[in-house]
This record gives sequence, C-alpha cells and structure tokens, in this order.
Amino acid sequence: MIRLTDVVKTYENGTDALQGISFEIEDGEFVFLVGPSGSGKSTIIKLLTGEVIPTSGRVMVNGFSMSIIAERQIPLVRRTIGTIFQDFRLISSKTVFDNLALAMHAVGASRKEIQSRIPYVLELVGLSGVEQRYPDELSGGEQQRVAIARALVNNPSTIVADEPTGNLDPARSLEIMTLLERINALGATVIVVTHEKGLVDQFDKRVIMIENGAIVGDRVGSYEVKKNEA
Repeated sequence: MIRLTDVVKTYENGTDALQGISFEIEDGEFVFLVGPSGSGKSTIIKLLTGEVIPTSGRVMVNGFSMSIIAERQIPLVRRTIGTIFQDFRLISSKTVFDNLALAMHAVGASRKEIQSRIPYVLELVGLSGVEQRYPDELSGGEQQRVAIARALVNNPSTIVADEPTGNLDPARSLEIMTLLERINALGATVIVVTHEKGLVDQFDKRVIMIENGAIVGDRVGSYEVKKNEA
C-alpha cells in the first residue's frame, strides 16, 4: 500500500513542489497520476523511491515510512518498486540479457535465478528470444518493453511508470499501456505518471490529477477537472 498524508515538499531553492497532498493507493490498484509539467508528479516519484524526503507529512510505501527511513533501508524499499522511465535508460553496450541481469545482480540474485527469471519476464512482455540482441537493434517500442522487463525482473509488488509512452507513437503507446494493464491483472500495483489525456481516457482507471502541487481531482475514468474539483 502507498499512502501520502498531508505531504509538503519544499526544495532548498525555495520551490514549493507539493502543498499538503494526501492520497492512498491500495495493493493491486492501477492508477494514473496526471498533470502538466511542473505540477509535482516527478516529486511524488522521488518520494516513493526515497530519492527525496518530505518537508512535512508522511509517506508510506509498502510498509516503509519514507519520512524517517534509514539510509540502509532504502535499497529494501526499492526492491519492492520497479521503475520505468520515458528514456528507457538501457545500457547500449550491453545485451538485453545483461541489462536485465544487472538489475538482478544489484539485489544479490544467484546465477541460477538470473538464468531462469530473465527468459520468463521477456516472454511476459512479448520479447522471447531477444536476450543476445543490443538495445540499438530494437525498435523504440521493443526497447520500452525491455525497460518494463527490467522493472519486473526482481518481482516487485509495485510498478511506477514515468511517462512510459512519451517517446512512442500512438499505436505503440497503446500496446505499452495494454501490457501494463496485463501486469496489473497479475497482481502488481501499477502507477502511471503521464500528461497524455487521450491515452488516459482509453482506460477506465482511477485518475489522480495534480496541479501546482495540489490534488485537483481523484476519480475513475477521466482526465478532465470539473469546476467543483479545482
């Protein structure tokens, strides 16, 4: 479960990124977090992964209090969260297998676990047989699928996707979102951060809307902000 309670985040340069926001995401939910650039979406991701801590308020992530967490515990939290980025962040000089293996090595997986897990997650994302190919040999959509496989490889309970379709055409974007929906159906909590209204409106999911560091809407199935929610 993820819970933010009265969370304020002010950066050292004086930027007020979040202004007392509160929301809860239950285990197994699929949630869109939407809003314009500068609305506070990226700060929320950083709070969930322990990159920053709140100025005030409380952030709970899968049983960990991110407000008071010890440095040595942050890797434990990050094992429960798989993160997908817009720019893929694959290492071009390494094969698909090695890109995924690095993520497993980071949490102490054995060679046997790596050898068995990687083919499974690649099959799950529709990329069986590409283990020895390099990222530059793949299309943009395939590279994003590799990035999703890397996020899944350590079997996290939560997937956070940060603008996962920002570099893809509409058809590939829909494929990626459908894949994330499938992953959610297998039991993972999925949080998709995006500003793509058209894509969000194709899925009947919960939408949390952020503007200027505040929540301006929280409901199922629509990106639009009603006047009584602003």
